Amino acid sequence: MTDAKRGNVSQERYLFTSESVSEGHPDKVCDRISDAILDAYLTADPASRVAVETMTTTNLIVIAGEVRGPDSVTPDNLEQIARAAVRDIGYEQDGFHWQQAKFCCHVHSQSVDIAQGVDAAGNKDEGAGDQGIMFGYACRETDALMPAAIYYSHAILRSLAEARHSGSEPGLGPDAKSQVTLEYVDGKPVRAKSVVVSTQHAADLDQDQVKAIVRPHVENTLPDGWMCDEDEFYVNPTGRFVIGGPDGDAGLTGRKIIVDTYGGAAPHGGGAFSGKDPTKVDRSAAYAARYLAKNVVAADLADRCTIQLSYAIGVSHPLSVYVDTDGTGKVAEKKIEDILRRSMDLSPRGIREHLALSRPIYARTAAYGHFGREPEPDGGFSWEKADLVDELRRAAA
Repeated sequence: MTDAKRGNVSQERYLFTSESVSEGHPDKVCDRISDAILDAYLTADPASRVAVETMTTTNLIVIAGEVRGPDSVTPDNLEQIARAAVRDIGYEQDGFHWQQAKFCCHVHSQSVDIAQGVDAAGNKDEGAGDQGIMFGYACRETDALMPAAIYYSHAILRSLAEARHSGSEPGLGPDAKSQVTLEYVDGKPVRAKSVVVSTQHAADLDQDQVKAIVRPHVENTLPDGWMCDEDEFYVNPTGRFVIGGPDGDAGLTGRKIIVDTYGGAAPHGGGAFSGKDPTKVDRSAAYAARYLAKNVVAADLADRCTIQLSYAIGVSHPLSVYVDTDGTGKVAEKKIEDILRRSMDLSPRGIREHLALSRPIYARTAAYGHFGREPEPDGGFSWEKADLVDELRRAAA
């Protein structure tokens, strides 16, 4: 990208900030329920089509959307799935309880107009489930080839959640947010300028106690020497955070798309991921773009790589493939584009099959980011594999 596109990345010294939210944040509760429902349909039939949204507020869970899947997944099953997700997150509070919350289901059959565009028929291959633009990004700021600010924001909250789930910190509640501001020198992060953590807590804890609980989870997450000055370390700056989760603020599926991706360090096409099966290119093509960008950087073809893909509903091939290495490329960007087109079939079917996306692997993506995670033995986070590296290097030679 040009300096104008990336803003202040060309400056010798600058600050950049990203935020994350925990699995108990109201919007993330909704993402988790929607993706757990998706997993249930894909378990019953890998060809299921799902687009399910969730809304939560004080002791209320509402799901809506359209599906095409087996009748064995009933509204009663969907209610059980939603309640199990809330229980697993840890909500047993008066204002939001996995057992006591009212549940409403407004899920109906997929539109036949959408289905005819997506389905393969005759000589027509499977088409994209919607139009849109999707971005992928990778850089050398962390071992995961992710921007550092979002990577450490996620890691702080994962550490707090692990302590809460293990029982070692029973005073913590499920709802939390983090924000990390990093100082950059010559384009590289060198330290945290400030850290903000807001976490739900038991009513009998004062803020000094909460800060003492949070501190080691920040200090042990950041690299050595990166901890911010004490007057830039903010924990529960409002002074109290007892009422949290959907009881404190309504939640909606798909409202944390920057948290889900690159923390604002790269463009986002605008489409959310959770609750959507892999025929929806909002999700699958964003995964493919990250996969390709990560492999480009891992293959040492560039130190930073942004990839954009675009699609039209019902059309079985991308309308465009765009690569930008922000001046860090060792190979011409047009050549990288050509190599990537040969290395992966970027049709909706090609992406789904290459990354094996028609599996129940999505509930785990609903918190702490869809990218920068470790590939898992059952196929989870398959888009984080760096298995094209040798092929890309040979093609670029």
